[in-house]
Amino acid sequence: MKKITAEWISKAEEDYLVAIRELRADPPALNAVCFHAQQCIEKYMKAILQENDIEFEKIHDLDILLQKSRSFISELGDYRDDVIKLSAYAVDVRYPGFEVSEAEAQECVASMEKIRRVMRSHFEIRS
Repeated sequence: MKKITAEWISKAEEDYLVAIRELRADPPALNAVCFHAQQCIEKYMKAILQENDIEFEKIHDLDILLQKSRSFISELGDYRDDVIKLSAYAVDVRYPGFEVSEAEAQECVASMEKIRRVMRSHFEIRS
């Protein structure tokens, strides 16, 4: 694995930990949960692209990243609906007027965990 790929994965894992921690907090930081769930998957997809020398723009649209990534992990295509839902939390959730419910936060974490599992398997990351 390339050093830069490992750095992307490390950052993705930080986002994963924040999403999980904030969902369990009392009270939970629901907006942060969804934002970091999206960020986790975005960074994993960028790790895939980086590892395979595929250039990518500075974007947050997971569907675009999915189209580029699934040629390396075909199983990702099975999670397109999850990816599209997570994409909605890249920007708007950080600004006033956008609030997340606990059910939405739980759904974001469930999607993140499914996709993260596929990514970690691809990179042969255990635990």
